Amino acid sequence: MSYETDALPLSLDWVVPPASWAFDGDGGVLTVTAAPRTDLFTDPLDGSRLQDAALALTAPPEGDWQWSARLRVGFADAWDAGALIVHADDDHWAKLTFERAPDGTPGVFSVVTRGRSDDAIAAPATVDALWLRISRTGERFAFHSSEDGKKWSLVRQFTLGAPGPVRVGIVAQSPVGEGCRTEFDSLRLTPAPLAHLFDGR
Repeated sequence: MSYETDALPLSLDWVVPPASWAFDGDGGVLTVTAAPRTDLFTDPLDGSRLQDAALALTAPPEGDWQWSARLRVGFADAWDAGALIVHADDDHWAKLTFERAPDGTPGVFSVVTRGRSDDAIAAPATVDALWLRISRTGERFAFHSSEDGKKWSLVRQFTLGAPGPVRVGIVAQSPVGEGCRTEFDSLRLTPAPLAHLFDGR
């Protein structure tokens, strides 16, 4: 799928196709429906992989960049989520998710995978639409979230330790459910450095 954003020409290619997807060019909304019982995760105990979540990737610009979007997720079951991802290979990737906890609370989650996955819960979300952003500064990556697209909170910073280049993209998952729809809008991939890590500007 290819379309223009207000930042850079952006072309996302499906690595793992979703159950369905559609793009509203007028509204700039990409709607992706994850198939039932699909996930992207490497078990930290036994190393078993789940790699059937809907996944689309594109190449970022050289140097520092920021990849962001606003997400609306049709939560129905635990771990239903939409996400932004930075991906080098099957052993080196990280995703920042707008996700439903088992108790029904939506929130910000993250997974960093260097061989096996290290997942963490950041904070509950009090809005229906949540902004997520991945930034690269040198070899460091930073995850931020925002409820209004203006004030950003640091979720985590990390390195992937991957030997090759990375790509960025989107994920939709429904690990235990019957499918999950995520709407991505305001997709932006900009060659801009992150000036301040902790306040997200």
